[in-house]
Amino acid sequence: MIRLRQIYIDLEDRKEQLIEKCASKLKIHKNQIIDVKIVKKSIDARDKLKVVYCYEVDVEVLEEEKILKKCKSKDIFKTPKEQYVFSMTGTQKMKHRPVIVGSGPAGLFAAYMLAQYGYQPLILERGESVENRAKTVEKFWQEGILNPESNVQFGEGGAGTFSDGKLNTLVKDKAFRNQKVLEIFVEAGAPEEILYINKPHIGTDLLKEVIKNLRNKIIAMGGEIRYHSCLTNLEIEKGAIKSIEINHTEKIETDVLVLAIGHSARDTFYMLHKNHVPMEPKPFAVGVRVQHTQEMINLAQYGKEKDKLPPASYKLTFHASNGRGVYSFCMCPGGYVVNSSSENGHLVINGMSNFKRDTPNANSAIVVTVTPQDFSNTLWGGITFQQELEKKAYQLSKGKIPIQLLGDFMQNQKSCEFKEIQPIFKGEYEFTNLQEILPDFVVQALKEAFPNFDEKIKGFAKKDSILAGVETRTSSPIRIVRQENGESKIKGLYPAGEGAGYARRHYVCCYGWNKNSRKYC
Repeated sequence: MIRLRQIYIDLEDRKEQLIEKCASKLKIHKNQIIDVKIVKKSIDARDKLKVVYCYEVDVEVLEEEKILKKCKSKDIFKTPKEQYVFSMTGTQKMKHRPVIVGSGPAGLFAAYMLAQYGYQPLILERGESVENRAKTVEKFWQEGILNPESNVQFGEGGAGTFSDGKLNTLVKDKAFRNQKVLEIFVEAGAPEEILYINKPHIGTDLLKEVIKNLRNKIIAMGGEIRYHSCLTNLEIEKGAIKSIEINHTEKIETDVLVLAIGHSARDTFYMLHKNHVPMEPKPFAVGVRVQHTQEMINLAQYGKEKDKLPPASYKLTFHASNGRGVYSFCMCPGGYVVNSSSENGHLVINGMSNFKRDTPNANSAIVVTVTPQDFSNTLWGGITFQQELEKKAYQLSKGKIPIQLLGDFMQNQKSCEFKEIQPIFKGEYEFTNLQEILPDFVVQALKEAFPNFDEKIKGFAKKDSILAGVETRTSSPIRIVRQENGESKIKGLYPAGEGAGYARRHYVCCYGWNKNSRKYC
């Protein structure tokens, strides 16, 4: 097949038009094209008067070699081989099957790959199955009754289940792991478009079913998952994992432990430290979540073509005078702001969208960088920093989501009523003054950032924009240190995903046991 880049199509987006454009670029008749497969699809809105789709495609043609010889463009070349290869390099036999702690994205996909290749992983999840978890979370939003073991942060599917499953990454993935993940998602029922659109997402509503299907596939391939199973201790002998303790009662022997615990398992971090697992503090970010009308964001991003396109997103950055970076995070077009608490007496928020992204409001976290120097560079300083903000938020709003209009935030005064923009929340909310919660350096940076963002997106700093607090779980405040092969200095311990503090590096931790060869891989 032939790879073509930079194919621009108007917003009618007809496949026939795409075929004609490909034929024109290859200087052939369209009847010579057998098939066209979309590799990437994005929106080019640099010119608001002429918004177009931009495609990268693979074209199957008659006389491929002859056509390639005639084409001299850097945007036309033979389709490269792009496929993830699962590498099995182990030689030592294992005594026990691998154990994976956590069934968020890192845990589920490690389990999937291990199970697919004959390894029989045991997945331990402290929370509930996704079906029961969804009911528990909905009850929390409606009644305020928190289950500390199963909530927006904990449970099958991980925190991303209630953050709409955005799947874009800035990582250059030469091994095609990301593509493999998308393919597995589609096999489990996710929309096929996630394979090629530039900012794929699944949506909280669809994710619940997709995760259930992933779980059933893992079980069918020999894996096992146990819920209400919290890792409470490790047994380490001669610098290697020997066994683990579950719920303070049960002992499970294993010599391979994948830790995919997420960023909010604070009790697990304390337990790891007690067992001398190497960890270190790392930067993260805190701030607020802002709501605008989706109509306003669409107009700013797409201009007059807004009604022909899907809900628009944005990505914003700013460098404040106090040296802090400010940026948008987890932007949710047509979404909800949700109470995401996981500890009694503490409150944290997040954003989520369903697949159609069809609520009237867009929301995004606007967060300010925090470094270990802000909390004396101590291991637990970041967690304490987060908890103090979350406790203030809970107390100030009596357990409800604290909110404030942007105009009042800039004037350091409590809001009294909504104006043009109406709120969209999951969980109760109450007017407060968010400056009473946030550190001064965060307040200063935010007050500088909003006017700057307004220059990029007209209306971003509207006075009736709705702010909510606090957004503290942008990433883990702790990194579980590991070596180049993904293994901790504790032999057999493999930190993975967001809780390990390496989520942006996208390692795939697939170390396990084959039921046939009984060898490491």
